[in-house]
Amino acid sequence: MSPATPRAVAESAPPAATRTFPRVGVRATRKATFIAFLAWLFAVYDYILFGTLLPEMSDHFGWSDTRASFISTLISVGTAVVALGVGPVVDRIGRRRGMILTVSGTALASAATAVTPGAGYLVGVRSLGGLGLSEQAVNATYLNEIYAVTEDEKIKKRRGLVYSLVQGGWPLGVLLAAAFVAVFLPLVGWRGCFLIAVFPALVIALARRGLKESPQFELELRLRELRKRGRDAEARELARSYGVAEEESAPLAAIFRGPALRNTLVLGFAWIVNWFGIQVFSVLGTTVLTEGKDVSFTGSLVMLIVINAVGYLGYVFHGWIGDRFGRRNVVGIGWILSGVFFALTLTVAHGTFLVVALYSLGMFFLVGPYAALLFYMGECYDTRCRATGTAFLNALSQPGAIVAGLIVTALLAADMSWNGAALLVGAVGTFLSGFVMFAARPVETLDD
Repeated sequence: MSPATPRAVAESAPPAATRTFPRVGVRATRKATFIAFLAWLFAVYDYILFGTLLPEMSDHFGWSDTRASFISTLISVGTAVVALGVGPVVDRIGRRRGMILTVSGTALASAATAVTPGAGYLVGVRSLGGLGLSEQAVNATYLNEIYAVTEDEKIKKRRGLVYSLVQGGWPLGVLLAAAFVAVFLPLVGWRGCFLIAVFPALVIALARRGLKESPQFELELRLRELRKRGRDAEARELARSYGVAEEESAPLAAIFRGPALRNTLVLGFAWIVNWFGIQVFSVLGTTVLTEGKDVSFTGSLVMLIVINAVGYLGYVFHGWIGDRFGRRNVVGIGWILSGVFFALTLTVAHGTFLVVALYSLGMFFLVGPYAALLFYMGECYDTRCRATGTAFLNALSQPGAIVAGLIVTALLAADMSWNGAALLVGAVGTFLSGFVMFAARPVETLDD
């Protein structure tokens, strides 16, 4: 199969390709990979920082546990609205500009949070975190296209493993947030911790200006230009020569058509349910440890550093094994195991060693599979709607966070302990999401 043919299931019978896309050099490929990793790392740092510092912010403003949980849920609503709009924008303006937009949003969200005067304002500015959260979807879209045409054969043959190193910015971002809070909270307070995140994000936004647009999207821009000028026959012939879809359609509509529909629905539901676990054990990890396992706040930060270091190894492992045994299967099995380990953490674990060991294994199999999942999502859609599809699914994490937050808030209001709420919402949700994944359609990858 030619490298010019999209690895997507959105087209049941793509035309035969007679041309190939321009190749992307080794240096350009590795530069794009490294910058994508840094951008995701600091986007996660900003996103997780809110959950990490929520106990401190609650003390500062005098919020109860129930009120703090409700505020976090409202922020998830705003984040979802922002994140849902990112995909169609990136499919319109391009991958490179889209990546500049998302990392700039991270910087803006951090700066605005540092001057928070109260709950209403906080909900508004933290909603901008939807731009940073969409970083992983834009990265997956861009790198999926770059790796398909790169001259770097080492990356091309191990694209899942290499992408796992980029996506591993999630646990490293969580680790970074915990470490920075442990070091800088006594020195600069919670406001200063948010302010620190602004500067690296701005540097990365400037660095991304030097990246090249993907050849696939450049072709898409050319096709749009021809159609706009009324040269439809020429556009169809050009599309056919590259083996891509000939018709023009709205990106959002395209992900709900044909074979793409099944994966859009299944993966969307899997994201929603799995984010019950992400919201409980990753975003609100400090709260689970302090309230659920009676760990001190400082102790919880140290534990999260160790736990997320193990989580990074989970990304590398799942990226590597996903190349060999299929990304869908690896994600499903990983999430099932994660639910089991988190349930054991909350029910039988006592003492620092056992809590850290079981929590680490839960995180290993909870976040690690996202290395395979994000790249798998990019393989599910073609160039016309790839950013829209990945960003749409990514945005569905927030309805999961919203529902999880509402359930946790209700359970806490009904006098259930944090330990019990985390078990029913986080552990069970993670376990069920693994079974949902097996309903997704397997995607054939290129035999390069």
